[in-house]
Amino acid sequence: MMWPLAAHAQQEAKPDVPAKSVTRILVINPNSSQATTDMMVRIAQSAASDGVKIIGATATRSPQMIVQPAALTASAAEVVEIGMRLAGGVAGIIVSAFGDPGLRELPARVGVPVVGIAESSMLEAASGDRRFGVATTTPELVAAIDARAAELGLASLYAGVRLTSGDPLELARHPDEMTEALGKAVLACIELDGAKAVIIGGGPLGNAATALAPRFAVPVIAPIPAAVRRVQSLVH
Repeated sequence: MMWPLAAHAQQEAKPDVPAKSVTRILVINPNSSQATTDMMVRIAQSAASDGVKIIGATATRSPQMIVQPAALTASAAEVVEIGMRLAGGVAGIIVSAFGDPGLRELPARVGVPVVGIAESSMLEAASGDRRFGVATTTPELVAAIDARAAELGLASLYAGVRLTSGDPLELARHPDEMTEALGKAVLACIELDGAKAVIIGGGPLGNAATALAPRFAVPVIAPIPAAVRRVQSLVH
C-alpha cells in the first residue's frame, strides 16, 4: 500500500523570512474621552507611513474635553505618567491636546522623541516664514495658544486666534455645525488677519480639520497629521 506523504513533506521548504518590523507611535489623549482617542488614532494612522502602527492612550483624570486653562495645566501630570509607563514599547509619542500639556517634562523622562500637536502644527504652518492663524472653539484657551506660539519663537508670524461662537462643549455635540463654524473662523483668519495658513486648534477637532482642508486655497493644517509627520521625521 502506498501511504500518502505527510503534509509537511509535500511542500518545499521555504527559507525563513524575517517579519516586517513595525514602528509603534503612541498618541496620548489628555482628554478623558475614549471616543476622542479612537478618532485621534484613526486620523493619525491615516497620516502615518507604511510600517507605522498608531496606538492610543486616554487620560482618566481630565474632563472629556479640556476647555479651561486649569484643566489643561492639570492634565500634564497624567500625560507624563502615561508616557513613562508606555514609552518602552514605542518609538515616539504624540501629545494630542493643543496646549501640549506635559511636553516640557516628558522628553526628559523617556528615551524616545516626543512631540505635541500645537508645536508640530505651528512649526509646519510657519515654514517658509509663512504667516499663520488658528481657528478653534475654546475662548478660555486663547492665552495658552498665544503663549505656545511665543514659546516656539513664532510670534512675528502668528496672526492670532479666530473663534467659533457659543459654548464649545455644546458645539462639539453637533459635529456638522462645528465644522461649519470652524470654517467661518478659518475664513476670518484668511480675510481679516492675512493668514497664509490656518491651523484647526484642538485634538478633538480632528475630524473637522480633515473636512475643512480641501475647502480653502491656503493650507488648512490638521494638527494630528502634522504631529505624525514631525514624530516620524524624528524617529527615522
